[in-house]
Amino acid sequence: MTEPRVAVVLTALDIEYDAVREHLVDPVPERPESGTHYEIGTVRGTSCRVVIGRTGAGNKAAAALAERAINRFRPVALLFSGVAGALRDSIELGDVVVGSKIYAYHSAAGEDHGLRARPESWKLDHAVSEEVREIVRRRDWIKRLPAGSSLPAVMCGPIAAGEVVQKSRISQEARWINQHYNDAAAIEMEGAGIAEAGHLNRLPVGVVRGISDRAGGDKTVGNDLHWQPRAAANAAAFTIELAVALLEASPVVPRARAGADRVSSERDGVRPGGGGNVSNINVGGTVGAQGHTLGATTLQMAPAIHRGAEAELAEIIADLRALLIMHHAAGDLDRRTYQAARGELEVAESLANQEDDSCRTEAILAFKKLSGIVSDTAAVATKVALAVAALQGLA
Repeated sequence: MTEPRVAVVLTALDIEYDAVREHLVDPVPERPESGTHYEIGTVRGTSCRVVIGRTGAGNKAAAALAERAINRFRPVALLFSGVAGALRDSIELGDVVVGSKIYAYHSAAGEDHGLRARPESWKLDHAVSEEVREIVRRRDWIKRLPAGSSLPAVMCGPIAAGEVVQKSRISQEARWINQHYNDAAAIEMEGAGIAEAGHLNRLPVGVVRGISDRAGGDKTVGNDLHWQPRAAANAAAFTIELAVALLEASPVVPRARAGADRVSSERDGVRPGGGGNVSNINVGGTVGAQGHTLGATTLQMAPAIHRGAEAELAEIIADLRALLIMHHAAGDLDRRTYQAARGELEVAESLANQEDDSCRTEAILAFKKLSGIVSDTAAVATKVALAVAALQGLA
């Protein structure tokens, strides 16, 4: 059996979400226990499956919900489709910019003589870059544009991602960007969070933006009403073509590969960890059978393991990972503290997956170390307490 392959496409605004959704056939809603809404559909004219979701505005929210989507769906690629402001006069409204590099331009240190930039950036994965160039060369993506649309230009260029809606080219914020990130082609508010989530999960990322304004005085309600739908549609058309290309280029991976999605396996009725001819199956409730021989295969029914507690723990760990990313992106955790906390979380997750009480005890200790590392962050401490309670429910 093979792992079902999907690409995740996230957006910030409803108008961006709707533009992407237009390309899917019969999208089916899915709402995991975390409460985040997604839809899964097939790209029209293909067999490629795409998951779509909304993050809302801002890099912190984008990082947290991207991490949640990655852990939930194990995609082959993480893409973001939306609108942006142009930072170059040569870029026309409606054009498409694919981020060759994403700048977190608010990364800085405050000193006596003022702010000093501490640039943080993520480069576009080489394989994604090659697919982008091929799509531009073939021009197949234009068939996905709405009927009657003019043909937008497409370029790869750096994108600046911050936490401010930029409406001026002469503000202090604009001067800062021009001084430290003057090669940026566009500006937006989610790309850095998306890029960080993809980087930490070793996942190809693509940020695709349709230009709806010039990040200046032209960003008005009237302008947005006119240009945002066009820019969102153009970005969605290119993003979907890129998702199809990445899915078709992705090798088929056996479901039993290392690191396969434990929650997905449980949904299929099979608990990972079995070896040889042994399949550990939990059908719900408490099963008392120790094992029966069926032909050459031994079927071992897992006693006293409650699927609800395992699913709850998986959701909590995903939330913890997302919280760490969010606080790191916000500057609340420096890189060293973040890496130490992430390491303890990975240790806890690995030990928690073992059906041995001593391993679960060690997992609880790892969670407590994590809580100590980020003791100033109340939200993380609360989630750690929930994780410990869920672990105790597995005992």
